[in-house]
Amino acid sequence: MGDNDKELLGRCLAGDNDAFGGIVDAYQDRIYSFALRLLKDPAAAEEAAQGAFVKAFGALHSYNIAQPFSPWLFRIAHNACMDALRAGGKTVSMDTEDFPDLPDGERRVDETVSDALDAERIEALLASLPLIYSEALLLQYREDLGPAEIARVMGVPEGTVKARLFRGRELIKEKLSSNATV
Repeated sequence: MGDNDKELLGRCLAGDNDAFGGIVDAYQDRIYSFALRLLKDPAAAEEAAQGAFVKAFGALHSYNIAQPFSPWLFRIAHNACMDALRAGGKTVSMDTEDFPDLPDGERRVDETVSDALDAERIEALLASLPLIYSEALLLQYREDLGPAEIARVMGVPEGTVKARLFRGRELIKEKLSSNATV
């Protein structure tokens, strides 16, 4: 969290409601982009993002300033997206099985994907993954969150996040190798 974010949060927590506008300005594009990738509908993403900020404002008193702000806000956005998916009649598989810790050392695959593909193709690959994998990968690579922070956002154990990251990368690798042989 930058110094400006800390200052704005401090002002908000001290009762300066206008300072929350600065937080919205700082995070609105990231939250909307996150919601759009999960919901794949601009209107639903906008509504979920707005709802997330409204909920965050109402729950700001419960925010622990000693914790990073971004995962707290993304958790609220995650919940807003899951609510939107459920309200739209889409089923959301949010398995909560605690997977054993899997090795997280397959960075080479991600570097290869990033180097070999353009942004549009990467977006298409991520969009083709089941939500539980694409969300974890988006939070790690787009928002630069670690497994512990992603676990807080998604409301699952850290081992589950590591498993989802591993499986998501494996699915991408499979999709890339099946496209390469065609």
